[in-house]
Amino acid sequence: MDNKTIYALSTVYGKSGVAVIRISGKDAFEVINKMTALPAENVRPRYAHFVKLHHSQTKQLIDNCLLLYFKAPNSFTGEDIVELQTHGSRAVINSVLDSLSSIPDFRLAEAGEYSKRAFYNNKMDLTEAEGLADLIDSETAEQQKYALRQMEGGLKNLYDDWRENLLKILAHLEAYIDFPDEDIPSDIEDDMKNNVFKLQKAILEHLNGDSCGERLREGFRVVVVGPPNAGKSSLLNAVAKRDAVIVSDIAGTTRDAIDIHLDLKGYPVIFTDTAGLRETEEEIERKGIEIAYSKIDDADLVVCLFDASKDSVQLFENIQNAFKNKAILVANKSDKLTNEQSSELEKQGCLVISAKQHDGVSVLLDKIASEIANKFTSGSNMLITRRRYKEALGECLDNLQRFSFDKEIELTAEDIRLAAREIGKITGRIEVDEILDKIFGSFCIGK
Repeated sequence: MDNKTIYALSTVYGKSGVAVIRISGKDAFEVINKMTALPAENVRPRYAHFVKLHHSQTKQLIDNCLLLYFKAPNSFTGEDIVELQTHGSRAVINSVLDSLSSIPDFRLAEAGEYSKRAFYNNKMDLTEAEGLADLIDSETAEQQKYALRQMEGGLKNLYDDWRENLLKILAHLEAYIDFPDEDIPSDIEDDMKNNVFKLQKAILEHLNGDSCGERLREGFRVVVVGPPNAGKSSLLNAVAKRDAVIVSDIAGTTRDAIDIHLDLKGYPVIFTDTAGLRETEEEIERKGIEIAYSKIDDADLVVCLFDASKDSVQLFENIQNAFKNKAILVANKSDKLTNEQSSELEKQGCLVISAKQHDGVSVLLDKIASEIANKFTSGSNMLITRRRYKEALGECLDNLQRFSFDKEIELTAEDIRLAAREIGKITGRIEVDEILDKIFGSFCIGK
């Protein structure tokens, strides 16, 4: 990362009421000197100044705009920032960007560079930066809520606390390495063992969160399975409230898995329609059925749908046994059943619906939302949202499990040092240049 002053459009390019252009770096104040007539002594930090904006070279009037100055280190990046709020026409935006490009040592910001500079200037750690990225990408209320918690330091505080405990243990061990003639008192040794054991337990519980954090970012998977003509496609259309899937009385119409993305009470949910489960010699349909079974393995919930007017719930006995905690039995075509038949199916634990008539579909959606909410809240209060967190914590746990006083104390200390290092990788407490570009490269240009 160089020391040049960077600039970028932070709002969407195109026709809009207001466009925001941010300038960050040691020479950001030069924008005020070169593009406005505002005297330097009159510039107040965090105060909106109404100014006429001129091109830095031609001095031609570009626009009337609001100018805000954020003095380092009290800014998003920790550097001087000047923010220009202009009218959002393409002509104005292009003129401002052209003017900025003409100022010496100014350059266009790279993707995520503002957030990267904030990280380097200790304004946020990597978990907070990734929480910010999740907030920008959030599409549902729960994604927004959790991203805010992470951006405000929820995961950072948890991981920093674990790392601090490890560093305290490491400090004790290194003290005895420096004085090899001294034996470690038994009470201090027991205390260290106890702390490592408690930390192991906490990390293991954190890792056993059923990938709910990743699911919250990417979507909880609900797979609809059943025999041909059970009404799976009709159910997906009823859920989507549009004709998203082809509906036909011809068995085997659905050959591939079809995904529909929905916001279900704040949770991102991916409903998947699958090929009808049956024995077949037709090669393409057979491959579709194989895909259906692979989708079941990856699913968070499986909606086992059957035509209650002709099929039995016993069809799903194998799925129920294999996926007991994620199977929802749904009897379709209630419009063809008597009240007594419906009551009997309900006693067997089935939800009775008519996908075609949209009867009972809302009850099924409430059931799915409830199951997801219980799954989401049953784990740790802070969830693992990135695979790299899980990998680093797994390595940390491996090192802690090797911890023992039955070997040379230098090796015992090394186990703790490596464990602390793995946690440091998550927050950026150690040198992690190899992952920084990957993390911040996913941000938009103006962030």
